[in-house]
Amino acid sequence: MKILVCISKVPDTTSKIAFTDGNSKFDTNGVQFIINPYDEWYALVRALELKEANGGSVTVINVGLSENDPTIRKALAIGADDAVRVNANPADAMDVAQQIADYASSNGYEMILTGKETIDNNGSQLGGMIAAILDQEYVSNASKLDMNGSVATIERDIQGGKEILEVEAPFVLSAAKGMAEARIPNMRGIMAARTKPLNVVEPSGLSNATEVISFELPPAKGECKMVSADNPGELLELLSNEAKII
Repeated sequence: MKILVCISKVPDTTSKIAFTDGNSKFDTNGVQFIINPYDEWYALVRALELKEANGGSVTVINVGLSENDPTIRKALAIGADDAVRVNANPADAMDVAQQIADYASSNGYEMILTGKETIDNNGSQLGGMIAAILDQEYVSNASKLDMNGSVATIERDIQGGKEILEVEAPFVLSAAKGMAEARIPNMRGIMAARTKPLNVVEPSGLSNATEVISFELPPAKGECKMVSADNPGELLELLSNEAKII
């Protein structure tokens, strides 16, 4: 079983966000980067569990420049067998999807896993785009994945219950909470990651279909107003007339 896991480098949630060049670029100075949690905790870890149970290999792929290598090495430390970095600075999710699909199409992967979204852009676009380019089945927001031969049984949460599907490999899946439990790299994994292959390939061509015009920070939080428990009428008035939520 050959599994390809897409990983993205994102700012740690504690990082202070700022912009440069007239608010047109994200300021990376002093920012700590991590593997996107949905990619790491759910997609990657479940892929490793499937490999351990059924045999095969797990490859991680990232589209980015050389500064992404430490993030990729962490995925190798967690247990991926090898890694691929497409040497490009993509403009948008479509660029990323095209590069991953082009690589996957010539390497015979039985499944491609992504996180349901990245915690910086929250786009939830990548998995569907990859599946469309490759003309493969796609299941989004999956919370459970089991394999029986080449047939996957996939569960995902829907409004009011759960949906269970069966899909024949090859397919693309985006993983949500519940898919697996996070793993912490141990010393053996960290040492092994230094010698595992990280293959750099050149991009097949970038579309540059979109460009960022500007970023904008959300408005600052307003002042907190304290209302006495003895005066519920004031609370109702504030919620109705000022907050306008009732």
